[in-house]
Amino acid sequence: MSISLLRLLADGEFHSGQDLADVMGVSRTAVWKQVKRLTADSVLAIESVKGKGYRICGGVDLLDATRVRAALDARPNALLQRLEMLDTIDSTNAYVMRLAEHDCVTGTVCAAEQQSAGRGRRGRLWVSPYASNLYVSLLWKFTQGAAALEGLSLAVGVAVARALGACDIPNVQLKWPNDVLYDSAKLGGILLEMNGDAAGNCWVVIGVGLNVAMPKAAGGTIDQDWTDIKTITDNQYPGRNPLLAALLNELLPLVADFEQQGFAHWREEWQSLDALADAPVMLHAGDAPLGGIARGVNARGALQLETSTGVQSVFGGEVSLRAMS
Repeated sequence: MSISLLRLLADGEFHSGQDLADVMGVSRTAVWKQVKRLTADSVLAIESVKGKGYRICGGVDLLDATRVRAALDARPNALLQRLEMLDTIDSTNAYVMRLAEHDCVTGTVCAAEQQSAGRGRRGRLWVSPYASNLYVSLLWKFTQGAAALEGLSLAVGVAVARALGACDIPNVQLKWPNDVLYDSAKLGGILLEMNGDAAGNCWVVIGVGLNVAMPKAAGGTIDQDWTDIKTITDNQYPGRNPLLAALLNELLPLVADFEQQGFAHWREEWQSLDALADAPVMLHAGDAPLGGIARGVNARGALQLETSTGVQSVFGGEVSLRAMS
């Protein structure tokens, strides 16, 4: 995609083909070809009106590193060592994992306008239309091994809920182990991946995907109930850059302190946001589903599943949890 053309059209106003050509240093024919390519490659609706020019209907909320940096609090800004805003990438998590292989600096954050191969848990596709949602990954180096990171993904969920609350998006709930919900519909998800020594120094990539303004055409491929921030706020939300800044304001101090604080610091707040607290659920882990009552999580972040044989502790992994209908 042509970033220069998108940024010129992002304001939603009409721009003549000649004006666009002059600014971009190309011919009007080249502008027309880029418009056709943009329309074919994305869900953005570009309107062409003779005598007026081109516009993106309703404009487009593009990510801007300068705006994000300006909205950060002092400590998160100091912790953020590198901020990359990409156009289209296979997956922000995969991209940051590749950076980690070259000993990239801790505190690196990558956000993208679009993912061509976005991933959720259990290898599922994460629907990632252009300039519509948030796809962001944070790289952090930990020194005490995997055992010290138990419950980290749950704590990240709390940080996401706090960030949304700071943007006047209340009543968000969490579903063990990695889902962000609103009124039982999926609003976002979290994916953690680790590289390095499980007993010592390791890199962790924390990926967060949030539905901000999901086009209905793109959302049609999602295999569960979903919603987005635009819908639940009746389009009264601050935009993707302030949302990303609010998220980093919570995430960066969380990862910086987690090895010292542990999940115990976050457990009570997670329990208060638990969408399935004391509800009958079905757990799918391996071949045999297991039914029971969800009784929150323990100090290690393990689901407490009450069954006919007692309470079982279930740790994350290739598992799926659903409310019984």
